[in-house]
Amino acid sequence: MISSEISSYNFSRHVGSKVSLFLDYILVRGMQNILVYQTQTYETLELANKRKIQYELEHVYTRLNRIRRNRGYSFEHVLVQKLSRNVWNARRLGGSSANLPDIIAVNNKESIFLSIEAKSGTSDSLYVPSDQIQRCFQIRDMFQVYKTAHVILAFKFMQKRRVREEGKTVYTHRKLQEYYKVADRYSKIKDLPIIKCTYDGSTYEMRNNQTRKCYLKDYVMPF
Repeated sequence: MISSEISSYNFSRHVGSKVSLFLDYILVRGMQNILVYQTQTYETLELANKRKIQYELEHVYTRLNRIRRNRGYSFEHVLVQKLSRNVWNARRLGGSSANLPDIIAVNNKESIFLSIEAKSGTSDSLYVPSDQIQRCFQIRDMFQVYKTAHVILAFKFMQKRRVREEGKTVYTHRKLQEYYKVADRYSKIKDLPIIKCTYDGSTYEMRNNQTRKCYLKDYVMPF
């Protein structure tokens, strides 16, 4: 169902080294254990202790959200480094917080412009909301001087895979996968869908409580 997929999307950076990834893993697991324990004991506590737990939970959620944002930033940072070579130049724009694409990249020699939205995570599916696709087109259309312009959806499935087993979050190892999909087909569509990409590279449109395969083309990145 689309509702469950959108919910899982809301909970979907490669930090560069195995040590950093391991520390992230320990931190997240520790926080999850805190959440489970506090939920089980919450109803038995007095009001003062409940307020203390509420404060601690807010701190835990803040740390978890920061880890997820850092993973996304790392993917964007690496993409910018890879794209800023030879005849290509790239910049990170700030993404959602600035109401802009995550990255723009240009090849002035061959007159190519890329507006890129990047997603990374540990789940089996990654999602790009419709409003983020729309802002990529808005920026792309501002640079009509370029002969070729694309909106690219970049997906990175990290080596850690997050799954739920017997009510617990478990992380397993898998092969890192990256996909770069061309979303130009949605340029003239007003009712843009959410785009879902799965670990095997398949893409789907999610719109009006329906999900259907959309077969987005792969883009060959210049690195």
